[in-house]
Amino acid sequence: MPFRVLLTALLTVFAVSSCATPTLPMHIQQRIAISDLPQPEADLQLTLSIADLDGWPQPDITTAVREAAQTLAQCRIRIVAAELLRIKVPEPHRYFDTPRSRMLARILPVSKPTIYFAAGTRQVPAFDAEAIGRGNSRTRPELADTVWIARGARDLGIVIAHELAHVLMDSGAHDNTPGNLMAESTVAGQTRLTVQQCAKMRDTGARNGLLHPA
Repeated sequence: MPFRVLLTALLTVFAVSSCATPTLPMHIQQRIAISDLPQPEADLQLTLSIADLDGWPQPDITTAVREAAQTLAQCRIRIVAAELLRIKVPEPHRYFDTPRSRMLARILPVSKPTIYFAAGTRQVPAFDAEAIGRGNSRTRPELADTVWIARGARDLGIVIAHELAHVLMDSGAHDNTPGNLMAESTVAGQTRLTVQQCAKMRDTGARNGLLHPA
Protein backbone atom coordinates (compact mmCIF):
# COMPACT_ATOMS: atom_id res chain seq x y z
CA MET A 1 0.00 0.00 0.00
CA PRO A 2 1.45 3.43 -0.90
CA PHE A 3 2.57 5.51 2.07
CA ARG A 4 0.04 8.28 1.37
CA VAL A 5 -2.84 5.81 1.23
CA LEU A 6 -1.63 4.06 4.40
CA LEU A 7 -1.35 7.40 6.23
CA THR A 8 -4.88 8.36 5.18
CA ALA A 9 -6.21 5.02 6.39
CA LEU A 10 -4.48 5.39 9.77
CA LEU A 11 -5.81 8.92 10.23
CA THR A 12 -9.31 7.69 9.42
CA VAL A 13 -9.06 4.92 12.02
CA PHE A 14 -7.75 7.42 14.59
CA ALA A 15 -10.59 9.85 13.89
CA VAL A 16 -13.23 7.14 14.24
CA SER A 17 -11.72 5.76 17.44
CA SER A 18 -11.31 9.22 18.99
CA CYS A 19 -15.00 10.00 18.39
CA ALA A 20 -16.23 6.68 19.76
CA THR A 21 -18.29 6.72 22.93
CA PRO A 22 -16.02 5.79 25.86
CA THR A 23 -16.80 2.68 27.81
CA LEU A 24 -17.33 2.57 31.56
CA PRO A 25 -18.12 -0.50 33.69
CA MET A 26 -21.36 1.00 34.96
CA HIS A 27 -24.36 -0.95 36.21
CA ILE A 28 -27.79 0.40 37.12
CA GLN A 29 -28.66 -1.80 40.08
CA GLN A 30 -32.12 -0.47 40.86
CA ARG A 31 -34.70 2.04 39.60
CA ILE A 32 -37.06 3.50 42.19
CA ALA A 33 -39.90 5.93 41.51
CA ILE A 34 -40.23 8.48 44.30
CA SER A 35 -43.91 8.64 45.24
CA ASP A 36 -46.09 10.95 47.34
CA LEU A 37 -44.65 14.11 45.80
CA PRO A 38 -46.55 17.32 46.63
CA GLN A 39 -49.26 18.08 44.09
CA PRO A 40 -49.83 21.85 44.30
CA GLU A 41 -51.53 23.99 41.68
CA ALA A 42 -48.93 24.56 38.99
CA ASP A 43 -48.49 25.87 35.47
CA LEU A 44 -45.21 24.11 34.72
CA GLN A 45 -43.99 20.58 35.34
CA LEU A 46 -40.53 19.21 36.09
CA THR A 47 -39.31 15.63 35.82
CA LEU A 48 -36.14 14.66 37.69
CA SER A 49 -33.56 11.93 37.21
CA ILE A 50 -31.61 11.12 40.37
CA ALA A 51 -28.39 9.10 40.25
CA ASP A 52 -27.10 7.67 43.54
CA LEU A 53 -23.42 6.84 43.06
CA ASP A 54 -22.50 6.12 46.68
CA GLY A 55 -25.32 4.22 48.38
CA TRP A 56 -26.97 7.16 50.14
CA PRO A 57 -29.86 6.20 52.44
CA GLN A 58 -32.98 6.14 50.28
CA PRO A 59 -35.19 7.83 52.95
CA ASP A 60 -32.78 10.79 53.05
CA ILE A 61 -33.03 11.29 49.28
CA THR A 62 -36.79 10.75 49.17
CA THR A 63 -37.49 13.20 51.98
CA ALA A 64 -35.18 15.81 50.48
CA VAL A 65 -36.80 15.61 47.03
CA ARG A 66 -40.25 16.06 48.58
CA GLU A 67 -39.01 19.09 50.53
CA ALA A 68 -37.48 20.59 47.39
CA ALA A 69 -40.74 20.02 45.53
CA GLN A 70 -42.61 21.94 48.21
CA THR A 71 -40.17 24.85 47.91
CA LEU A 72 -40.41 25.07 44.10
CA ALA A 73 -44.20 24.99 44.31
CA GLN A 74 -44.22 28.67 45.33
CA CYS A 75 -43.19 29.42 41.73
CA ARG A 76 -46.05 27.25 40.42
CA ILE A 77 -43.56 24.57 39.38
CA ARG A 78 -44.50 20.99 40.22
CA ILE A 79 -42.15 18.02 40.28
CA VAL A 80 -44.40 15.43 38.67
CA ALA A 81 -41.95 12.52 38.60
CA ALA A 82 -38.60 11.66 40.12
CA GLU A 83 -36.77 8.41 39.41
CA LEU A 84 -33.97 7.31 41.68
CA LEU A 85 -31.30 5.12 40.08
CA ARG A 86 -28.82 3.26 42.23
CA ILE A 87 -25.70 2.99 40.10
CA LYS A 88 -22.53 0.98 40.58
CA VAL A 89 -19.47 2.64 39.06
CA PRO A 90 -15.71 2.34 39.61
CA GLU A 91 -14.60 4.05 42.80
CA PRO A 92 -13.08 7.17 41.12
CA HIS A 93 -16.39 7.87 39.34
CA ARG A 94 -18.29 8.02 42.63
CA TYR A 95 -16.83 11.51 43.15
CA PHE A 96 -17.59 14.72 41.31
CA ASP A 97 -14.51 15.12 39.16
CA THR A 98 -14.93 16.87 35.82
CA PRO A 99 -13.18 14.39 33.46
CA ARG A 100 -14.73 11.28 35.01
CA SER A 101 -18.10 12.91 35.64
CA ARG A 102 -18.30 14.02 32.02
CA MET A 103 -17.78 10.41 30.93
CA LEU A 104 -20.48 9.19 33.31
CA ALA A 105 -22.99 11.87 32.29
CA ARG A 106 -22.33 11.12 28.60
CA ILE A 107 -23.10 7.43 29.01
CA LEU A 108 -25.92 7.42 31.59
CA PRO A 109 -29.26 7.07 29.74
CA VAL A 110 -31.41 9.51 31.73
CA SER A 111 -33.32 12.69 31.00
CA LYS A 112 -32.27 16.01 32.48
CA PRO A 113 -32.10 17.74 34.84
CA THR A 114 -30.20 15.07 36.74
CA ILE A 115 -29.17 15.18 40.39
CA TYR A 116 -26.09 13.14 41.28
CA PHE A 117 -25.55 12.04 44.88
CA ALA A 118 -21.81 11.48 45.05
CA ALA A 119 -19.27 10.22 47.57
CA GLY A 120 -17.60 13.61 47.58
CA THR A 121 -15.94 16.10 45.28
CA ARG A 122 -12.47 16.37 43.84
CA GLN A 123 -13.07 19.78 42.33
CA VAL A 124 -11.00 22.77 43.39
CA PRO A 125 -12.40 24.76 45.07
CA ALA A 126 -14.54 22.08 46.72
CA PHE A 127 -18.24 22.70 47.34
CA ASP A 128 -20.82 20.49 49.06
CA ALA A 129 -23.05 20.96 46.02
CA GLU A 130 -22.60 22.37 42.54
CA ALA A 131 -25.08 23.24 39.82
CA ILE A 132 -24.08 23.25 36.15
CA GLY A 133 -26.36 25.07 33.73
CA ARG A 134 -25.95 26.00 30.10
CA GLY A 135 -23.87 29.10 30.82
CA ASN A 136 -21.14 27.38 32.85
CA SER A 137 -20.89 24.16 30.83
CA ARG A 138 -19.43 25.38 27.54
CA THR A 139 -16.19 23.46 28.12
CA ARG A 140 -18.01 20.45 29.62
CA PRO A 141 -21.30 20.17 27.70
CA GLU A 142 -22.11 16.69 29.01
CA LEU A 143 -22.61 18.18 32.48
CA ALA A 144 -25.18 20.80 31.44
CA ASP A 145 -28.39 20.73 33.50
CA THR A 146 -26.92 18.60 36.29
CA VAL A 147 -26.51 19.01 40.05
CA TRP A 148 -23.76 17.26 42.04
CA ILE A 149 -24.16 16.82 45.80
CA ALA A 150 -21.33 15.50 47.96
CA ARG A 151 -21.92 13.20 50.90
CA GLY A 152 -22.03 15.24 54.10
CA ALA A 153 -24.05 18.12 52.64
CA ARG A 154 -26.57 19.38 55.19
CA ASP A 155 -30.20 20.42 54.73
CA LEU A 156 -30.58 18.32 51.58
CA GLY A 157 -34.06 19.57 50.72
CA ILE A 158 -32.84 23.17 50.74
CA VAL A 159 -29.70 22.22 48.79
CA ILE A 160 -31.66 20.43 46.06
CA ALA A 161 -34.12 23.31 45.64
CA HIS A 162 -31.28 25.88 45.63
CA GLU A 163 -29.19 24.05 43.04
CA LEU A 164 -32.19 23.20 40.85
CA ALA A 165 -33.10 26.90 40.87
CA HIS A 166 -29.59 27.71 39.61
CA VAL A 167 -30.02 25.18 36.77
CA LEU A 168 -33.53 26.34 35.85
CA MET A 169 -32.50 30.01 35.88
CA ASP A 170 -29.19 29.17 34.17
CA SER A 171 -27.60 31.61 36.56
CA GLY A 172 -25.09 31.49 39.39
CA ALA A 173 -26.48 34.63 41.02
CA HIS A 174 -27.08 34.70 44.77
CA ASP A 175 -29.38 36.80 46.94
CA ASN A 176 -28.38 37.22 50.57
CA THR A 177 -31.67 38.81 51.59
CA PRO A 178 -32.70 37.12 54.86
CA GLY A 179 -34.83 34.07 54.20
CA ASN A 180 -34.06 33.84 50.48
CA LEU A 181 -33.41 30.37 49.07
CA MET A 182 -30.66 31.70 46.82
CA ALA A 183 -28.39 32.98 49.59
CA GLU A 184 -24.75 32.09 49.01
CA SER A 185 -24.85 29.63 51.93
CA THR A 186 -27.92 27.40 52.20
CA VAL A 187 -29.53 27.47 55.62
CA ALA A 188 -32.46 25.49 57.02
CA GLY A 189 -35.66 27.51 56.82
CA GLN A 190 -34.46 29.81 54.05
CA THR A 191 -36.91 28.88 51.31
CA ARG A 192 -38.39 32.11 49.92
CA LEU A 193 -38.05 33.09 46.28
CA THR A 194 -38.89 36.51 44.86
CA VAL A 195 -41.33 37.15 42.04
CA GLN A 196 -38.37 37.98 39.81
CA GLN A 197 -36.55 34.77 40.69
CA CYS A 198 -39.64 32.70 39.99
CA ALA A 199 -40.18 34.42 36.66
CA LYS A 200 -36.58 33.83 35.57
CA MET A 201 -36.76 30.20 36.67
CA ARG A 202 -40.00 29.61 34.78
CA ASP A 203 -39.04 31.49 31.61
CA THR A 204 -35.49 30.16 31.27
CA GLY A 205 -36.40 26.63 32.36
CA ALA A 206 -39.18 26.45 29.79
CA ARG A 207 -37.01 27.95 27.05
CA ASN A 208 -34.30 25.35 27.74
CA GLY A 209 -36.80 22.50 27.63
CA LEU A 210 -36.52 21.58 31.31
CA LEU A 211 -40.03 22.72 32.27
CA HIS A 212 -43.19 21.74 30.44
CA PRO A 213 -46.78 23.05 30.55
CA ALA A 214 -48.96 21.37 33.16
